[in-house]
Amino acid sequence: MSLRNYLDKIRPNFDEGGKLHAFRSLYEGFESFLYVPNTTARNGVNIHDSFDSKRMMIMVVIALCPALLFGMYNVGYQNYALAGMLDQATFWNKFWFGFLAVLPRLIVSYVVGLAIEFTVAQWKHEEIQEGYLVSGFIIPLIVPATCPLWILAVAVAFSVIFAKEIFGGTGMNFLNVALITRAFIFFAYPTVISGDTVWVVDHTICGLGANIDAISAATPLGAAATGAAGSFSVMDEFLGFIPGSVGETSVIAIALGALLLLYTGIASWKTMLSVFAGGIIMALVFNTWGPEGNMAAAMPWYEHLCVGGFCFGAVFMATDPVTSARTECGKWIYGFLIGAMAIIIRVMNPGYPEGMMLAILLMNCFAPLIDYCVVQKNVNRRASRLVKK
Repeated sequence: MSLRNYLDKIRPNFDEGGKLHAFRSLYEGFESFLYVPNTTARNGVNIHDSFDSKRMMIMVVIALCPALLFGMYNVGYQNYALAGMLDQATFWNKFWFGFLAVLPRLIVSYVVGLAIEFTVAQWKHEEIQEGYLVSGFIIPLIVPATCPLWILAVAVAFSVIFAKEIFGGTGMNFLNVALITRAFIFFAYPTVISGDTVWVVDHTICGLGANIDAISAATPLGAAATGAAGSFSVMDEFLGFIPGSVGETSVIAIALGALLLLYTGIASWKTMLSVFAGGIIMALVFNTWGPEGNMAAAMPWYEHLCVGGFCFGAVFMATDPVTSARTECGKWIYGFLIGAMAIIIRVMNPGYPEGMMLAILLMNCFAPLIDYCVVQKNVNRRASRLVKK
């Protein structure tokens, strides 16, 4: 019996009056995840296309895989490097160590987030929305591999409930859910996500890795914020062999995901390009007129792009179609301000060396205003043409 036939056979159990009716939303969610729905909207103006939202979200998840896989390897690499055991560890030793460190956080992110989504969907008698497929994948990538699981669970629950469901669910939130999770951890449990000791797993896992007695593994941005000289080369920063959040370190891995998003048309190249433009221009401004003795201001523009979450934020979070600007002109303004604001925060406020998170959340709040101003300007321009005629 094919899977399709099996799903059709058990469907009556989940319909109204069936013994498993309480799990109807769960059934419909898995069915539409596996197969393109055979029903379409009948009212209003709709575009009928097999490439629905779930398929689009899956493409984003695939684009995130290079960052996840490299991040797992880098978690193991950093552990062995600080233990002075790089020569003794094979590629697979490093990868499996990181895999075992990151996988529980990925599981917690999905279990907690989807449990809330399923519960709300069943309570509202609606189908399960697909937005958390991406958010749940991103969250483990933007936090350290040392983040305690219970703190991650609390942060995920907070962000899904108060940044998404309370506003109506997928498509109605005005703040990026994954970034709200990181912001919650940052402000509620600052020692978990800032400082020299949080970026490297300092113990063995299932016999892999090494126990490290003393850790001094500041990220390049953390070192710049304290005025210390960085211990990593630009090539290390570009390749991703630096301490940091799991998926944010490798420019190459992020670039592979960006190419897929641009090729499929899922992400806006205007938003993505303008974020980098804003960051480069503001970095050059600080290089020329920045405060004396400020290491972040003296950092070259290309290094600003390689460290922290700049590239990851520009590719995967600034381009979020729900929380970003939607007008074509607005995308340029929105992206440019994110890039510029991220560098300003890094340079002017050493307490928040990773400015990308705050820059994107700030511009999420202003995205509707940017779109309104762009639309209103077009309306006024067309109205003036009618008056002249």
